[in-house]
Amino acid sequence: MSFSNLERQILEALQHDADISLTELSDRLHQSKSTLWRAIKKFESSGVIDRKVVLLNARKVNLPLTVYVSIRTNQHNDAWSRQFRAVVEGIPEILEVHRMSGDLDYLIKAAVKDMDDYDRVYQQLIKANLSDVSSSFVMETIKATTALPPGSSDLTRRLNLRTIRMDSK
Repeated sequence: MSFSNLERQILEALQHDADISLTELSDRLHQSKSTLWRAIKKFESSGVIDRKVVLLNARKVNLPLTVYVSIRTNQHNDAWSRQFRAVVEGIPEILEVHRMSGDLDYLIKAAVKDMDDYDRVYQQLIKANLSDVSSSFVMETIKATTALPPGSSDLTRRLNLRTIRMDSK
């Protein structure tokens, strides 16, 4: 889907602050509130805006350790896939699960309190009958954002928006 310059600016602004008021957005983009309201409603009804969420600070909720878990399996059938999905969906610390191409079958992102907490998650995860599990722990997050780029990156600079820093206090 292609967007006009105004639509890209609206989406950029909303991704960085979904609570921005129509008045502030109107002032920033030099558009009427009704124009912006109609555009936002169009994005919502078409599914461009999927949902609005609150992002928690992992350190403040005592989940400071991010782990990426690489999974290989020797089973590629429907029964195993259903079992694997049930296992990972039952572990709240697992934030993302991706089926991969290449050497890995699955890549999992999880947030845990510490190594003991990760071991508890690992013990639950291996109930899915996995052939190879390898974990890597994040030492430093250089960049983390949930914002998708609906337009060119120079829009972000012009709007003076910032990327979410995971280590912010």
